[in-house]
Order: sequence, then structure tokens, then C-alpha cells
Amino acid sequence: MSYFDEKRNQEILARLRKNYPDAKIKLKFKTPFELLVATILSAQCTDDRVNIVTEKLFKKYKKPEDYLKVKNEELEKDIYSTGFYKQKAKSIKACCQVLVEKYGGKVPSNIEELTKIPGVGRKTASVVVGNAYGIPAIAVDTHVKRLSNIFHFVKEKNPDKIEEQLKKIIPEDEWIVTSHRIATHGRLVCLAKNPKCEICFLNDICPSAFKVKKEKIK
Repeated sequence: MSYFDEKRNQEILARLRKNYPDAKIKLKFKTPFELLVATILSAQCTDDRVNIVTEKLFKKYKKPEDYLKVKNEELEKDIYSTGFYKQKAKSIKACCQVLVEKYGGKVPSNIEELTKIPGVGRKTASVVVGNAYGIPAIAVDTHVKRLSNIFHFVKEKNPDKIEEQLKKIIPEDEWIVTSHRIATHGRLVCLAKNPKCEICFLNDICPSAFKVKKEKIK
């Protein structure tokens, strides 16, 4: 069997669909702007930790202007537990500055405009566009990157190229939810350090079943 197998790909997607029919984003937000900030904070941090931090953060800072009014040190203190707090504070402030000056404080609804904003990469833009605006997008986070290689959907480390290839495999109307299904499977079953292949509902068709620990796919 070849590395890339369309029939196997579609069976994996079908089983993910069956087992995680209502998979959704874990980050909590009420507005596109809140999701943008939460996604920036989620870099190298768990969604659960970000949700704990943003519960208070979003009560204190309600719009881009609010983040620009405080000193860096205060914002750093507010987001400290998410890690890399100094860089994240700079990114949030730089992002808010552009949102205020160029977009009237509103978050753009397309990836091209979003990625022009400091601190906003393609993954973050895809998360916001897909989950806040409902526009089809595939966010290649660490789980999607890792499992896409494990499943042999792709043989690639570059997130942009992974996204491009996944769009050829996954129906457009399922781009958003499939990202969440893959991420959910990565969090619950196909763990990075200790995958639970023995209980995985894909272990009879996954090309990496019982091999991931040896291959150390990243």
C-alpha cells in the first residue's frame, strides 16, 4: 500500500466524524476579538490554561483600546501563567494598535487581512476566520500537524503546505470541524508522548498504529 491512500484517508475521516460528531474549539470566547487574543495566548500553552486566564482578562479588557491603555508590565502580569508572557504582551499590543488604526477596532474576517496584522500567523487567522466567522478554514495547530503525518494524510512539516494538502482531502464544508476532530483525537487518544493505540478506533487502518513511539513523528 502506498504512503498516500485516498480510500484509507476517507475511512479515517469517516471514523473521526462518527466518534467526534460535535467537536468544537476549546477556547472560550464571545467575540472575534476575544478569540483572536485567546489564540495568541494559546501558543505553547494549553487551551484549559488560556480559558482560566481569559475568564478574568476579558472582563478587564473588552476592546483593543483597553489593551493599549495599560503598561506592558501590567498586561504581562495578567497573562503571566500562559508562558512567554513578554512576547505575547507585545504581540497583543501590536495587534491592537493595528486593529484600532486600520480597522476601526474590528477584526477582519478574511485570512489575508488578518495575517497582515503583527502577531497573527496563518494558524491564528484560520482559527478566527473559521470559528468566529464560520468561513471555511483549516487551522494547522500542533495536533493537526502531528496527526496528519501519523495518518499519512501528508508527509510534510511545513504548516502552510499541510493546510494546502488537507484541503484536497477534506470536503470544504468540513474544514473547520475536521480540524477540531483531529485535535480532539490528539488530546484524548493519539497523545504525543504516549499514544493509546490499543484503544484507538483507528488502530486497524492507521498506518502508524503501534509504531508512533518508535518513529517519534513530530
